[in-house]
Amino acid sequence: MTERNAVIEPDRGQAAIALHLVDKAGWDSLLRALSEGQRAVLAAQKFAAAPGDVAIVPDGAGWLALGGIEPRAALGTWCLARLAETLPGGTYRIVAHPAQSGVPGLAAALVGWIAAQYRFDRYKTDGASPEPRVLLTTDLRAIAPAQAEAGAIMLVRDLVNTPAEDMGPAQLETEARALAKRHGAEIHVATGDALERDYPMVHAVGRAASRHHAPRLIELEWGDPRHPRVGIIGKGVCFDSGGLDLKPSAGMALMKKDMGGAAHALALAGLVMDHGLPVRLHLLIPAVENAVAGNAMRPGDILRSRAGLSVEITNTDAEGRLVLADALTRACAAGPALLIDFATLTGAARVALGPDLPAMFARHDDTAAALSAAGLDRDDPVWRLPLHQAYRDWLKSDVADLVNSHATGFAGAVVAALFLDRFVGNGLDWVHFDTFAWRPTGLPGRPKGGEALGLRAAWGLLLARYGRDA
Repeated sequence: MTERNAVIEPDRGQAAIALHLVDKAGWDSLLRALSEGQRAVLAAQKFAAAPGDVAIVPDGAGWLALGGIEPRAALGTWCLARLAETLPGGTYRIVAHPAQSGVPGLAAALVGWIAAQYRFDRYKTDGASPEPRVLLTTDLRAIAPAQAEAGAIMLVRDLVNTPAEDMGPAQLETEARALAKRHGAEIHVATGDALERDYPMVHAVGRAASRHHAPRLIELEWGDPRHPRVGIIGKGVCFDSGGLDLKPSAGMALMKKDMGGAAHALALAGLVMDHGLPVRLHLLIPAVENAVAGNAMRPGDILRSRAGLSVEITNTDAEGRLVLADALTRACAAGPALLIDFATLTGAARVALGPDLPAMFARHDDTAAALSAAGLDRDDPVWRLPLHQAYRDWLKSDVADLVNSHATGFAGAVVAALFLDRFVGNGLDWVHFDTFAWRPTGLPGRPKGGEALGLRAAWGLLLARYGRDA
């Protein structure tokens, strides 16, 4: 992976290749400023100043680069991504065309410039990584935040892309411990008898896995206890076979990504601590593998939860909500001002919204509105779905307090969220993200594979609510 700190540098007048950004409105003016030979080279490359267009033209003894952008006051996150992916390695400086009043705002685009150079090459043996494309900027205050946000995106990608054998519950614990050590946070991990006693549904879901992938509940706390408590929870199902309700092979193919919620939670917690946000952070990751063995939980089993509610297992492949329920119960006991969970929870959310839009559920309208606004502001859109109370009846059980999976087949994401809602304290400001954590086809700056979806929206909300300038 390209080192995030190596591709953005302060502009101190060092030698660099000129990078001209142009939109359709400025295209004719730019053409008039170029020589006949340069115009011929652009025509040969079919450059027309459309967003994402990239071209290189000779300029004296050297050359300059051109990039097409959207006509907007400031650059979006991904508007420079194609340039960062396709330009030759080297150092670049964005220059304003004479028809422009200045270079558009770069703060968001710096994130995309870094993230666009992401490579998951841990298992590659053929060839070296490409030479980095370094972008200079005079906006020195934007560099560190851009590096932090891009680093969080790339952390999610790395964790999700890593196969389950190398990213099991123990490896998630290692990641959490490294994060805690870096920031002086407290960390506690419940395993074995303590897990079975205190987090019985986490234990039940993960008990069929081998000792190498034994289940655990990872808990990290950081910050001044006098500050508002913010709980962040991530579903850490490191591989999901479906359990005894076994998935077909096609359904299992991407299940290394079922810990995508934990990846988002770790990345968001890292942003909070990197930024020194004045909150009392409480991170919880129930980390399990949903495996098949003689001691696997069975359809028809009734589990006792940490909250005391009994849950009838009607589908062993609806396991993520079980481990989240115990973690939510623990988080609520600490009295958070805000509680956010991330989970790759339902296929129904993908049917409804596709791979790009995380389903977002929130109890408070103002929190939902703030999240939607933060997502749009950071080019990380989310879409609110309802906690429709009438569907609570679909979780009724004849023999227990509730079932873990309803039989109708309707509104799967909504009903899963309502299941979680049963384990969240009354009145708490709670947000649930049902995210895909995966990009099935690539886009500029966003390669196929693991992806952070909803992460930057949540970070924008936290900054707006708890930032030093809030």
